[in-house]
Amino acid sequence: MNSQFIISTIAEGIGTIQLNRPEVANALNRKMVEEIVLQLELFDKDDEVKVMILKGNSQSFAAGADIEEMMEESSLSLELLNPFAVWDRLMAIKKPTIACVNGFALGGGFELALHCDLIVASEGAKFGFPEVNLGVMPGAGGTQFLTKAMGRTKALEWIWLGEQMNAQEAKEFGVINRIVAPELVEDEAISLAEKLAGQAPIALRLIKEAVDKASDGSLSDGMKLERKNFYLTFNSQDQKEGMKAFLNKRRPSFKGV
Repeated sequence: MNSQFIISTIAEGIGTIQLNRPEVANALNRKMVEEIVLQLELFDKDDEVKVMILKGNSQSFAAGADIEEMMEESSLSLELLNPFAVWDRLMAIKKPTIACVNGFALGGGFELALHCDLIVASEGAKFGFPEVNLGVMPGAGGTQFLTKAMGRTKALEWIWLGEQMNAQEAKEFGVINRIVAPELVEDEAISLAEKLAGQAPIALRLIKEAVDKASDGSLSDGMKLERKNFYLTFNSQDQKEGMKAFLNKRRPSFKGV
């Protein structure tokens, strides 16, 4: 795929997307978001890819949305444009996604990281929603994802004040998974991706579906889906391979079938 604002690669079962607008700290314009989502969808359909990593550069993951692009919009123009329809497609990605965050993940950049399943951050990473300081609010899921991660009162505090949280605060609140030194953040994300790439792909997908249901639905509905997905794993060759490998005291070789 010819891309203007991202660089995509595949290696050892890991599909990587690097945001590539360094001159504006990887600020997200609509074209860039479309490229990111489309590439994730292509990776999601590619049997060679088991796990996906989304990363920025050493200075910034993504420092927000492109303010110049949206400054003159109106309620009507945004309603007609429907800029968040492309973001909704992220919810349909089935394979594991990992955000690798160095520097700033603010506004739309923070929302992009929160759309990923796991977040690995450097010690100096900064997260936040500064939209209120511009007279607006998050619009690509920020209020929803942050509330699910840290609860209503803390989410209101951070979004209302528009302040930045450091990586340690974000981890304490359950927003991110791991913190490492800046020079190790990409290695840590790759190490995590390699471990996931060695797991049974069907089981990973069904686990993700069940966990997402736990976040959005009732306990009863979640239990029903969990049990349905548990039964489905027994229709895969990976289940047979995994259990045989366990009994034979060897590492399993999962094929995703």
